[in-house]
Amino acid sequence: MKKEKIILGIDPGIADTGFGVIKVEGSSLKCLDYGSIKTKAKTELSERLLILNKELIKIINKHKPDLVSVEQLFFCKNVKTALVVGQARGVVLLTLEQADIPLLEFTPLQIKQAVSTYGGASKSQVQKMVKMILGLKTIPRPDDAADALAAAICASNH
Repeated sequence: MKKEKIILGIDPGIADTGFGVIKVEGSSLKCLDYGSIKTKAKTELSERLLILNKELIKIINKHKPDLVSVEQLFFCKNVKTALVVGQARGVVLLTLEQADIPLLEFTPLQIKQAVSTYGGASKSQVQKMVKMILGLKTIPRPDDAADALAAAICASNH
């Protein structure tokens, strides 16, 4: 039986989809990789979604995660933004399903609680806790990557 587990966390977006990869061994968590899949605003939406799919496949092939944690879409005041982010999230979910990787989904509140024990934690508090939990020298950037690492940490508790 495999003692370690690789978890990929994803914070879906259309301009930036954050990703973070951690290794779990017992109660120890180690950051393996993090970053952001970026797409340009002037690119057609369908092409941006294809870029997201292809880049996510590269990350999956590189790290071979045992589990993926995806942040659920939160309420958004801008309906157009919510629809586009929802499409990006759909591509993420489809890509993961095609890769046959077990998936957990968490609300932003659940993720914040998992890393800071407080669901109302600020973005800055979550970033500082991610840095501390993973023993990083600096806060992961961009913000989307820190959020993705937080999602991965949340999944490590389940």
